Amino acid sequence: MSTDTGVSLPSYEEDQGSKLIRKAKEAPFVPVGIAGFAAIVAYGLYKLKSRGNTKMSIHLIHMRVAAQGFVVGAMTVGQDGSR
Repeated sequence: MSTDTGVSLPSYEEDQGSKLIRKAKEAPFVPVGIAGFAAIVAYGLYKLKSRGNTKMSIHLIHMRVAAQGFVVGAMTVGQDGSR
């Protein structure tokens, strides 16, 4: 028993590039947060060799907290700017 009415809905296929651009226009501070996160992680990895007597786990915790703080800050600023 088929209930095909012959009406087809157009399927909208969106590629990754246009989806990223659309999302960046909707929330412009999200790409800023991603870029800041990447920059802090890169800086933390660069400073990994010269961490001195600091344990590896403490260094990684500090790097994670800084990166998460930047992302949360960017999201907060983005939310306040959209109101």
